[in-house]
Amino acid sequence: MKLAIIGVGLIGGSLGLCLKDKLGDGIFITGLCRSEASMRRAMELGAVDLATSDLAAVVGDADIIYLSPPVLQIVPMVKKMLPYLKRGAILTDAGSTKQFIWQELKKILPPDIYYIAGHPMTGREKSGVEAATKDLFKGKAYVIAEDTGAPAQIKEKLMNVLRLTEAKFIEIDIAKHDRCASIISHVPHLTAAALVTLLNNAGDDLDSCLKLVGGGFKDTTRIASSNADMWADICMTNGDAIANHLRELQGILGKVIDAIDAHDRQAVHDYFAASKARRDKILETITFDPN
Repeated sequence: MKLAIIGVGLIGGSLGLCLKDKLGDGIFITGLCRSEASMRRAMELGAVDLATSDLAAVVGDADIIYLSPPVLQIVPMVKKMLPYLKRGAILTDAGSTKQFIWQELKKILPPDIYYIAGHPMTGREKSGVEAATKDLFKGKAYVIAEDTGAPAQIKEKLMNVLRLTEAKFIEIDIAKHDRCASIISHVPHLTAAALVTLLNNAGDDLDSCLKLVGGGFKDTTRIASSNADMWADICMTNGDAIANHLRELQGILGKVIDAIDAHDRQAVHDYFAASKARRDKILETITFDPN
């Protein structure tokens, strides 16, 4: 089997490491990276067998093409690679937003090239192939969209490969994915960045605040260290859901502000108690990744 990875960073590199570990010489992996240095490093780490800037060499004769660049680069990249793809090739991706990509790809894909939308719900605050690990997907949720039209046998061919990651696969429709991803991933990242911005705006108090920074602030803002290009693209391609949920969050915080201004201790207590009860209930059924 030949697999092409477009964007051999944290996600693409981790997939490569996992599949080479599981399949060895049974799979040949080609990779396209942003720079010559990252291409050399991807090969040194064993995430790919061959890394090159020659797109035809990367995707030509590939059975599966795994798209893992920032979201806004996916569709332009597919347009560039279309002349080199063989009949029956399967495109899948790791994009954090799904509707935008599918709406654009279905306009340009020929009937014998298949797209199956995916989103591994995993990651780290660090980016690049240096941060990749063969176990990144293990036990994590991995969304496969229900409605991108690939035949069952094509989908099964892809899943036979992806299941080697030992992820927990979930099938939902594309619109629901984007709404849910906004709540559990996109808005939290924006909120973490806002907290760092709040600290940065502390003015004369900044130095003193920095001396007081402890585990709570570090834990809450950890994901603010994520890749800026990736998150800017996510906001541009899932804007409606993100903006709506940010406005809802703004309303929640507004009610808390009103309760604090009114010295309404009971209302503030109830706010914390309700969120604690809900999170404790979630923890009974979901194991959070400490990383």
